[in-house]
Amino acid sequence: MADLPPMTLHPMTLPPVTFKPVADFGLLVVFADTLSDAAHAHVLALDKALTAHMPHGVTELVPALVNLMVVFDPCVTDHAAVQSAIAPHLAQLNPQTTAGQTHTIDVCYDTAFAPDLAAVATATGQTPEAVINAHLSGDYSVLMFGFAPGYGYLGGVPPAIQTPRKPKAVPDVPAGSVMIAGPQCLITTLKMPTGWSVIGRSPTQVLTGSDTRPTLFGVGDRIAFNRISRSDFDRLAQAAPNT
Repeated sequence: MADLPPMTLHPMTLPPVTFKPVADFGLLVVFADTLSDAAHAHVLALDKALTAHMPHGVTELVPALVNLMVVFDPCVTDHAAVQSAIAPHLAQLNPQTTAGQTHTIDVCYDTAFAPDLAAVATATGQTPEAVINAHLSGDYSVLMFGFAPGYGYLGGVPPAIQTPRKPKAVPDVPAGSVMIAGPQCLITTLKMPTGWSVIGRSPTQVLTGSDTRPTLFGVGDRIAFNRISRSDFDRLAQAAPNT
């Protein structure tokens, strides 16, 4: 299926918006090819605008790094009609870079919880303590969810500690692991394999168990990491409810 015609927005510092049909039930609204604050701000602005005025037949909106997936009922509408319904919102977008709600995430950098901390320190020419301090100083925002339930991809890892993914995934990485890859950070919610560098672990429950708000934070929210000791981790982990 061919891409639908692009649309140029004014004022706009990004390339023309493009629309990519996805099967018979989705339309991907693409703001850029690479991640930037401007592109992501446009994604969030369109998500907010469409949520407030949901086009006919649209059933779900899924914001990502540089695009928004618009899911619709193909028995009710089609790609062209959805694009036409989105167009007026695009022309009136006023993207904001203001932060959403801020959430504090506790993290313990104990050696047992940070199997890759020393390797990140070596790769970046720093001490493990310097890596920890840099990680705590990051300006983190929730960019998108993906891969597994509650996996919120955070932007904002300081350049001084950015390291690439490992060439091979490590199996059975525990839930609660705090890990980094390039400019992104993530707190795992399940035991799963990963090629990211694990530098700590959090007792904070990201999955809430709520049907109305299944995750502690949402796309556009901010994250502040708070360093805790191993004894505090054990106490908080023991007190945490099972979700």
